Amino acid sequence: MTIHLGQILYFFESMKIICVTWWVMSWLWKWITAASIWRLFVSAWYTVTMMKLDPYLQIDAWTMSPYEHGETFVTKDWFETDLDLWHYERFIDKDLDRQSSVTTWQIYQSVITKERAWDYLWQTVQVIPHVTDEIKDRIKKISDWHDLTIVEIGWTVWDIEWPHFLETMRQLRWDIGKQNICFVHVVPILQVTTSWEMKTKAIQHSVVKLREVWVHADILVCRTPQKAEDSVLQKIANFCDLPQDHIIQACDEKSIYSVPEAFHKQWMMQLIEDQLFGWTNKVVDLDNRNKRVQSLLHPAKTTTIAIAWKYTSLDDSYISVVEALRHAGSYCDSKTNIVWMDTASFEWEDQENDIKEFLQKNNIDGIIVPWWFWTRWVEWKINIARYARVHKIPYLGICLWLQIAVIWHARFECWLADAHSTECTTKTTHPVITIMQDQQDLQKLWWTMRLWHYPAHILTWTKVHILYNAPYFVHSSYKTQDDDTMIINERHRHRYEVNPFYHQTLQKNWLTLSWMSPDGKLVEYIEYSDHPFFVATQAHPELQSRLSTPHPLFVGLVQASLEK
Repeated sequence: MTIHLGQILYFFESMKIICVTWWVMSWLWKWITAASIWRLFVSAWYTVTMMKLDPYLQIDAWTMSPYEHGETFVTKDWFETDLDLWHYERFIDKDLDRQSSVTTWQIYQSVITKERAWDYLWQTVQVIPHVTDEIKDRIKKISDWHDLTIVEIGWTVWDIEWPHFLETMRQLRWDIGKQNICFVHVVPILQVTTSWEMKTKAIQHSVVKLREVWVHADILVCRTPQKAEDSVLQKIANFCDLPQDHIIQACDEKSIYSVPEAFHKQWMMQLIEDQLFGWTNKVVDLDNRNKRVQSLLHPAKTTTIAIAWKYTSLDDSYISVVEALRHAGSYCDSKTNIVWMDTASFEWEDQENDIKEFLQKNNIDGIIVPWWFWTRWVEWKINIARYARVHKIPYLGICLWLQIAVIWHARFECWLADAHSTECTTKTTHPVITIMQDQQDLQKLWWTMRLWHYPAHILTWTKVHILYNAPYFVHSSYKTQDDDTMIINERHRHRYEVNPFYHQTLQKNWLTLSWMSPDGKLVEYIEYSDHPFFVATQAHPELQSRLSTPHPLFVGLVQASLEK
């Protein structure tokens, strides 16, 4: 295909950007706002992409605490980011890659690398223009062949960490023309709890802060628990120099998936269209989306799932698992009640009775045990896998929990009494879980991490095979059919594997290795054929669940829990 210079210039000159900023608090719906805007434009058949600009100095989110940023998200090209990219993916049903996550470290590293290569020969390397030009180059690159690019700037105005990002967006307004960039500013309407009076001073100050760097907000998204009176909106409009219809109210909704519809009713997309494209003629089709949202809000059945967790101080530590359960519940027309099972409460000797009492007291129908690293509470983890196996409780184990299930099976079904993982102890005589032989000489932890969208072959007519063949799971990038073999691609983030030396021993004692890597060396899924639903995976299926396409493993768990 021949691409003419005129075509290249057209796409450069017609680059359209929505820049989302925010103020005061981190829970202001900034990502919901950006994702909802994306959802509206995608539903009107625009081609849209996004970029998250994060001021922190890490390369990526690998070493970040789940208590501060929630769980780490892995893109299909093995880049580790914070949760915002996952929120975008599940809102708009599109896979993102490393280009969408930019940190200050990446920008500075690129600039210093170019300086060392003499790209800036005889120049004084500075934030302006060199750092800002590097950011602009990345935005322009990701914007190619898209109608619209949404850029979210992390952290609040005016944090000390992010002036270079905001300065870049200010420059872009003149580089591409102010008619081609729209600034959406997310702010809170604060309420005095004693009188419930709505206060707007924080909004006024945030808009002033933006103006100090010559950025004028085109649209304000005001986060408020309930609708503000017209007088409040008029006050905001007067002090912020905006038409009143450019103030969008982000009120509490029964579900975050209802937010795009709420924004649409306030003509948000039409405001942006009018500014960036000069028309408001495109029709937004949210019908299918709204049907699934209604199923989520008004289910006919109910089931209760226990999540055994480690990071107990922040629900967002496992938010992708929670949302994957909700997606599956929506498909099964069921409300999924979630009960948190704090692992620290089951460290004592009488673990089995404690687990039994907990499950009965909370009417638990199924158990899911999400990821975590390191060795704390290992014996309790093994005990809960045993309890679910013996008492026929639907069980889904993710990442480390496949290894835990294998250790239990090796001990009690294969009679390998001290079977263990070398992550926990090097003294075991039966290392059923270990670092692969070709990685044992690597010194740096990151080099031994298995991160990617890995393919694997599923054993036919297993529970996993039947679930992945279901009609609701149609995403072509996840599965392909090669003759009689189904090939699945799932995202991974782990280091230790099931030891190939023990594969035959495990299988001879009735553990089904239902999903293997193409070379047969790595165990990806295990299951028990005589159990209603006992499945564990080395992958992270929760990262690929969407409201429109729930992940089959979570659907299998919810279905088995309903039948129980």
